[in-house]
Amino acid sequence: MPAHKPSCVVLGGSGFIGTNLCRRLLRSGHRVRAFGRQFRFPDDLRGVEWYQGDFCDPDSVAAAIETFDIVFHLVHGAMPYAANLAMATDVQRNVIPSITLLELCSKLGIKRVIFSSSGGTIYGSAPQIPTPEPSSADPICAYGISKLAIEKYLALYEHFYSLDFRVLRIANPFGPFQIAWKGQGFIAAAVSRALSGQEIEVWGDGSVVRDFVFIDDVIDAFEAVMSDTGSTRIYNIGTGEGRSLREVIAVIERLLGVELAIKWGPARPLDIPVSVVSIDRATNALGWRPKTHFETGIGITIDWAREYRPVIDKLFR
Repeated sequence: MPAHKPSCVVLGGSGFIGTNLCRRLLRSGHRVRAFGRQFRFPDDLRGVEWYQGDFCDPDSVAAAIETFDIVFHLVHGAMPYAANLAMATDVQRNVIPSITLLELCSKLGIKRVIFSSSGGTIYGSAPQIPTPEPSSADPICAYGISKLAIEKYLALYEHFYSLDFRVLRIANPFGPFQIAWKGQGFIAAAVSRALSGQEIEVWGDGSVVRDFVFIDDVIDAFEAVMSDTGSTRIYNIGTGEGRSLREVIAVIERLLGVELAIKWGPARPLDIPVSVVSIDRATNALGWRPKTHFETGIGITIDWAREYRPVIDKLFR
C-alpha cells in the first residue's frame, strides 16, 4: 500500500508563495487547505479547501488547522517598508498571532510547522557573502526582526513542548502569482509596469544586489523539508548568486525588446547593499538546489503576467 501523505494547511494560502505551494501539494496527492482573508485565484486552486479567516483570530486559526498534520506558516501582514512605519502594529499582527499559532499547534498535535522566513532581511548587512545560516542575524528592518522573533519562538516551543519545526529563510522569490502591490517583489513590479508602459520605481542607483530565486525552486524546497528527518532546523533558500537591479532591468528589457522607463528615487535606509545567501546546507542536507535559470524564470514570469493581466486588473479595480 502507498504511504499515507500528510494533510497540509497553508496559512497565507492565497498569497504568492501560498498559491504556488497549494497547487504543488495538491498535484502531489496531499489533502490541502488554504487559509486567508481573500481567495484571489480560485480557478487555479480547484481541489484546494478554502478556509476564510483572519490570522489574528485564534478561533479561526484553530478551526482551520485542527485535524491536519503539517502547518505551513506563510502569513506576514506587512512588507518590509510598511513594517518600519508601524512597528508596534507589525508585532501585534504578526509576532503575537504566531505565538498563539504555536500554542494551538502544540495543543492540537500538529506534526510539523514549516515557517517561511526571510533570507533577504534577517542577516542585515552581513560581512560574509554568500551568507550561511550560522552567521549573526542582525536585521536592520522591523520585518526582519519580526521574522527572527518567530524563528526564536519556534525553537522555544520545540524546547518546551517538542513541537517539530523547520524554517526556510527564502531570499528574493519571483514568478507567477506574485502581484505588484504593497511594494512586493521588484521583478513582479518591473514586469507589470513594463507591460503597461508605466515607469518603474527604483530606490537608489540600481546597484543593490539581491539573490533572486524562481518560485518553482522555492516550492521544491518546501516539499523537500516536509520529509526532512535530520537535526537541522533552519535552511537558506536562494541561488547563492547575486544580481543587481540594473542587471535585472537589462534582462527584462532584452526579453521584452523595449527600453524601460525608470523613475529613480533616493536610496532607503532599509535597503542592504548586497544580500546573497549560501545554499550549501540545503544542498547537503536536503539534496535541494535551484534548477531554473534566471532568464528562463523571467520569461515564464512575463508570460504569466501577460496571460493574467485581466484577472489582476479585476482584483485591484
